[in-house]
Amino acid sequence: MLEYRNVSVSCQRTPILEDISLSFPEGKITTIIGPNGCGKTTLLQCLNGVSKVTSGNIFLHGEDFLKFSPKERARKLSFLPQVRRVIPTLPVRTLVEHGRFPYLGFARKKSKEDIDLVAKAMDFTDVTPYADQYADTLSGGIRQRVFFAMTLAQNCDVIVLDEPTTYLDMPAQRDFMLLLDKLRSQKKTIILTLHNLNHALQISDYLVVMEERKIAACATPAECLRQNVIEDVFHMSWKRFEDADGIYYFFE
Repeated sequence: MLEYRNVSVSCQRTPILEDISLSFPEGKITTIIGPNGCGKTTLLQCLNGVSKVTSGNIFLHGEDFLKFSPKERARKLSFLPQVRRVIPTLPVRTLVEHGRFPYLGFARKKSKEDIDLVAKAMDFTDVTPYADQYADTLSGGIRQRVFFAMTLAQNCDVIVLDEPTTYLDMPAQRDFMLLLDKLRSQKKTIILTLHNLNHALQISDYLVVMEERKIAACATPAECLRQNVIEDVFHMSWKRFEDADGIYYFFE
């Protein structure tokens, strides 16, 4: 289990998050939702070191996660950020292989296991046809899938995704949700942020609802709807529809 205990984050002495405590169940999908600027990305970036934790602790399976070296963290938890300012001029396969770097020695010589995990991640995300193309020449949507493949190549049990559907069109977003469902069936712990409330309600086992840089609720989607938490935080009403293919939510 990944657990935040009384975590605070400050930037130049300005509090960003204060006294955050929550846990993320193993083998489940937990989605963090909330209005822009509520602290979703800051909360996740405590895990990759971009947001500096000024007090409190983060534990992974009972161990102090913040005391791990960067390489140790990358072996236990994989992180896909929302935005990458620099797109490497590298072939897709080479870029995905970067996900294995935490396991390689100084010479970065890949084992058969490394090669197999890279191939598996590329097949899973359907980027194998682009293996020899350079990442900086791809569309934003395909490039996002490549970075997702690199994240999966780390082969971690905990996967953290900050707005992973950025740049994806509607069919690609649907396919991405199916990939998340497959990862859950593999007992992966998935933590992500989403702006699409319908997707969040459909895919998630649990929701963390944030408002004004605080946790407004942490519960199942059904419980959040029952308590009108989403309506109160987003100032929107919702309607539920159901057909043979599933359940859908519309917000207005």
